[in-house]
Amino acid sequence: MADEDRPQIYLITPHSFEPEVFAPQLAAVLDSVDIACVRMALAGEDEDMLSRAADACRELAHARDVPLVIDRHIQLVERLGLDGVHLPDGARNIRAARKALGSDPIIGSYCGASRHDGMNAGEAGADYISFGPVGDSALGDGTKAEAELFAWWSQMIELPVVAEGALDVDIVEALAPATDFFAIGPEIWSADDPFAALRTLIAPLG
Repeated sequence: MADEDRPQIYLITPHSFEPEVFAPQLAAVLDSVDIACVRMALAGEDEDMLSRAADACRELAHARDVPLVIDRHIQLVERLGLDGVHLPDGARNIRAARKALGSDPIIGSYCGASRHDGMNAGEAGADYISFGPVGDSALGDGTKAEAELFAWWSQMIELPVVAEGALDVDIVEALAPATDFFAIGPEIWSADDPFAALRTLIAPLG
């Protein structure tokens, strides 16, 4: 696969972590693989905890010219010096986020398996659309974002598309021609060696 056609890697942090423990793992991955973006995906609502985590991730990401976005928390983007926000609810809050943040910050939209939601989010001002899960998952209602969705999107829509959720090597190989990014996180952080797990997962990309 030519480099210009090769999907980029979009790294998702664990849903909970201690910054001093996670930072060396994140640094190792950032130094070993070309990462296009990092998403801070902490599940907690404690602002102090989010701030400490953001400080650690931002320092590492920005030192390597990698943008850092945060899940959901639009109001924390500017306050914590982040590069944007990833919204999990399709087009619902895209316009409000764009109004609040202005034209420069990254705004991404997770749209499940809905082509309609993806198109609406793009029209509302999203910078990228994320579909998933692409593999079998016990989470959610079991609906998968199938390969046909990505094939259609890549042919018809110019807005970048992200594949995420329950990725495995076979799915990476199958979707590589039709997606711009693979969002990878839960697949690797539970491994003893996250970098080795990532390297195995993206082996089909060459």
